[in-house]
Amino acid sequence: MPPAGEELADAVVFAVTAVPGVAGMHSGRFGEVATYLPGRRVSGVRVRSDLVEVYVTVQWGFDLLPTADAIRTVVELVAARPVDVVIQDVLGPLEVGPANPT
Repeated sequence: MPPAGEELADAVVFAVTAVPGVAGMHSGRFGEVATYLPGRRVSGVRVRSDLVEVYVTVQWGFDLLPTADAIRTVVELVAARPVDVVIQDVLGPLEVGPANPT
């Protein structure tokens, strides 16, 4: 049986951030993607009765489709409902060297 209420949103975030290649949750362009709970919000996940929406940032170098499939698989196990995965951003590789070379 899947967790209920606020436990579900937290469980989804925990499962998603454990997937290799996921750099973190993403709250959308205007910060609108979240599950609103008493006294707090869980960014990057919207839990509805019929669907879970997950917005993430993926690390550079990971294949996007397999990463999205892995996210979908773990969330379906936790939430027991269909999942929409949105890769909102890709975290680029870190640049090495001075910020302003001369």
